[in-house]
Amino acid sequence: MKNKSNSVAWGVFVVMAVSIGLYPILYFVIGRDFGLLPAKGEQLLNNTFWNIGFYGHIVFGGVALLIGWIQFSEKIRNTYMRLHRSIGKLYVVSVLVSGVCAGYISLYATGGWISTLGFMGLAIIWVLTTVNAYRAVRNKDMELHKGLMIYSYAATFAAVTLRIWLPLLHFVFDDYVVAYRLVAWLCWVPNMVFAYLWIRRRGLIIG
Repeated sequence: MKNKSNSVAWGVFVVMAVSIGLYPILYFVIGRDFGLLPAKGEQLLNNTFWNIGFYGHIVFGGVALLIGWIQFSEKIRNTYMRLHRSIGKLYVVSVLVSGVCAGYISLYATGGWISTLGFMGLAIIWVLTTVNAYRAVRNKDMELHKGLMIYSYAATFAAVTLRIWLPLLHFVFDDYVVAYRLVAWLCWVPNMVFAYLWIRRRGLIIG
């Protein structure tokens, strides 16, 4: 029964990661009157640097979300180590590009400084955990690497949890700005707590 539950949880996890990982494609198919963009002002939407940041964030963030979950498959990792390393390098590059872009566009987040601090904090933690995970594997510290990658992908998964929390908060408060300020923190802080508990359960050593 426990194995079946774990399989179902894993399946749901993968489906959500892949679904939201592919989500950015809709911005190129449907157009700009979609998702989070309608809440932005025309001046911002016409800002070249903001657009570079936005599309850089969603495209490379989508790639990180799409491929990151594969790294947690022990079967793939143990059988196809070269593939694991190649995916890992692509994941690191994707996070670095998306994370830097996220930090920039967070300065223009809906909801002002509360939202900015939340998303900026996420961007910083996302980049730092990923870079340090890469350094750890280069230093052959596999426990530190695995633990930091759990934190890194928990930050990546904020793209999924944001899209779960935001409509719920909007429904509860009936105020998009209030909902957005809250989701700027709720999309990733509980993920970090979950990651911490998962790391402790697995007995991984961090630091």
